[in-house]
This record gives sequence, C-alpha cells and structure tokens, in this order.
Amino acid sequence: MDGPTETPPATLGRRRLTIEAALPWITTPILLGMLIGLWEAYIHIGGISPLILPRPGAVWRAWLEMLDDPRAWHHTWMTVYATLSGFAYATVIGVGLGVLIARLRWLELTLNPFIVATQVIPKVALVPLFVLWFGFGITSKVIVAAVLAFFPILTNTALGVKSIEEGHRDVMMSLNATRWQVFRRLEFPSALPYIITGLEIGIVLAIIGSVVGEYLGGNSGLGHLLIARLNAFETDQMFAVLIHMSMLGFLFYFAIGALRRALVPWHASARLRV
Repeated sequence: MDGPTETPPATLGRRRLTIEAALPWITTPILLGMLIGLWEAYIHIGGISPLILPRPGAVWRAWLEMLDDPRAWHHTWMTVYATLSGFAYATVIGVGLGVLIARLRWLELTLNPFIVATQVIPKVALVPLFVLWFGFGITSKVIVAAVLAFFPILTNTALGVKSIEEGHRDVMMSLNATRWQVFRRLEFPSALPYIITGLEIGIVLAIIGSVVGEYLGGNSGLGHLLIARLNAFETDQMFAVLIHMSMLGFLFYFAIGALRRALVPWHASARLRV
C-alpha cells in the first residue's frame, strides 16, 4: 500500500500566493465596513453635529454630487496635471542624478551634504517662498510636487545601482562591454525594482505636494476646493473632496504597481503584488 502523497513545494507556493493575492479583497471590505459602522455609531451615540462630523450616507451623496459637477472635474484635472508634471520632473532628474551618484564616488561625496540639507528643511515651509517666486499659478504647485517626490526616487535609484554585485560587473568587463552596455544590460535592469519602489513613494508625495501647494497659494485644484468647502462649513462636501483625493492617490499608486508587474515580472516584489 502506497504511503500518503506529499504536495509538491511548487504547488504549495502557488497556493500560498493565490491566498495572499485574494486576502486583501476579503479583508479590505470587512475593515472598511467596520470603520463605517463605527463612524455611524459614534455619531448616533455621541450626538455629533453634522457640522463637525457628517454621517457616512451624507458624505456618499455629496461625493456622487461632486462627480456630476463639471467644476469639480476641472479642479481634479488641475491637481492631476500638477502632480504628474512634478512627478515627471522628479523622475527624470532623480533617476539621472541617482545613476551618476552611484557610479561616480566623487560626485556623491560632493553632492551628498547639499542633498541631505535640502531634505531636512520642511517642504511645507518652502511653499510660500515658491508662491512668491513663481506666483499663484500652476508652476509653484508643480515645483512643490517635484521637490517632494525627488528624494525617494534619487535615493532608491542610487541604492539599486550600488546593490549590483561587483562580480557581475567583472563578467561584463571581461566580455569587453562598453559603459553604455554595462548600464543598459546590467545596471538599469538590476536597479529597476528599486527605481519603481522610489516611484511608488514619489507619486504619493507628489500628490501631497500639489495639494499642499493648492492649500496655501492656489485658486484651483482639489486643495483649493477643500479649503473653499471648509470656509463655507460644508463638511459633507469637504469629506467628499477628501475621498476624491484618496481615490486619486490610489489610482496613481496602483498605476505604478501595474508598471512594476509589466517591467519586472521576474522580481519578488512584483509577485507579492499580484
């Protein structure tokens, strides 16, 4: 009589990945439902005024009304434009400078004190200065978004290039590969998972930067719309704008996640996000 058969490790691995992929689709609605229930119970038991905390149903109706308002979509587009423009500038400069810093030791030693100095300054404190220099238009918001997104993209790029084992470079050099071939075939593909991680952080910081810029010096965008709702004591509309911002942030973040799965499907980080 044959003994009990064991499940192959590959099958167990696929089963575990399937469970891990399905888990967020189960737990997220449950936790969201619990949060909404606690929100409703807190208002009902505490007798909270709608001016302080509106009911979830009122917020939901306000958000649906917002989706039908062309002016809200104009503000949304202005925030999207500022976010993506600043993120694009931060990506180009951050990746390019990160590669140079990782490959040129003298450049890293020269620029590192200045890079660190720019990061310890609270970015929000710089927004009035950017408004003074570049005005209340879209330019100041783009710059704030770029400044906030720049540092994680730079550091992750440099870390990715530095993490390559010297033996791999030695193999490329033994094959008489040029510097460009080493970068294109070894350094960039190996650093790409780190770069995308920097992009995931950077896109979130970029939307924060654009919204903060709209708070303090804007006449358009979701940040400006939020302040306008606050000044009018339209609390349900204010929460609706917050939900709209959150959905926008999720959309950007998941877009970078899809980019990771498309560009580095072989990496463990892509498999964990299936």
